[in-house]
Amino acid sequence: MTTARLVPVTQEMDGDELDAEDAWEELRKVGVRRLAVDAFRRFRYGDGFSSSRALALQASLAVVPFMLALTGLVGDLDRDRPARVLAATIAAVSPGSGSADALARAMRSEQTERAGEIALWLGLVFALASMTTAMAQIERGSNRIYGIRRDRPALWKYGRAAVLTALLALPVGIGFLLLVAGSAFSEAMGRFYGWDEGLIETWNIARWPAGVLLLVLTIAVILDHSPRRRQPSLTWLAVGSGVAVVANLVATGALAVYVSQSPSFGNVYGPLAGIFALLLWSLLSSIALFYGTALCAQLEAYRAGLPDPVHADPGRPHGVTVDD
Repeated sequence: MTTARLVPVTQEMDGDELDAEDAWEELRKVGVRRLAVDAFRRFRYGDGFSSSRALALQASLAVVPFMLALTGLVGDLDRDRPARVLAATIAAVSPGSGSADALARAMRSEQTERAGEIALWLGLVFALASMTTAMAQIERGSNRIYGIRRDRPALWKYGRAAVLTALLALPVGIGFLLLVAGSAFSEAMGRFYGWDEGLIETWNIARWPAGVLLLVLTIAVILDHSPRRRQPSLTWLAVGSGVAVVANLVATGALAVYVSQSPSFGNVYGPLAGIFALLLWSLLSSIALFYGTALCAQLEAYRAGLPDPVHADPGRPHGVTVDD
């Protein structure tokens, strides 16, 4: 149950759509430190941690079958170079030896092609279903952070989530490839396709701004369509989505250092090391996403003249804004 204060739709007050210029103007007034603290309070009282745990579970349930689908794709491609690039990339970003061993067995299996097709299609179906549920969880979590108690009706909520999943799954996947698996991918391309050092270096430099911009835009679109309210422009929401992406990169880097500097991590968890790392990464990424949402909400609350992110009287009913 959220006790975060309801954020009014401020662009209806002045007739203009809020953009990045308005966001920076509001930020200069209140200061970075105050916004960071108040956004965290809004995140906490808006059930941000509960929403993050739920989203992390759904995201993990989407990633695991998607990895199985990639394994099936490796089997379907048999021993071609694309399969080797894909297998090397997956193995490089997966903690422990279980992923590499599974991919090696998939490529050696006598029934590789048939098993690969089954794993590919089943994995894609389960991944898309879990991603749709995860997108619906983003709506629920963002509504609570904005102080909105009710989600959209179930059919509208999950139908909208399915459309967003279909449109945004590819950009999210490409962004993940560029930022998280980009180095492993370029090394595999150098090994199997003959990329020279210059091309690999160019790729490793260009993938960072390209991946960040792609994910910032994608998350801004998600924040635009998830809450049950009329949102400001994408440039306003890019402030929160940018913070979410940067926080996610910091968390990903810290987790990578922890896993690489802990020799016992793979030994203790064995084939499950990748699953535990995935759960930790999903939780940290979900917290980053909802904290970025809280930043956007709190900035708009400042503009509406409601600086306190916590509702003065938790027992008083919250209103629900007009659906977009």
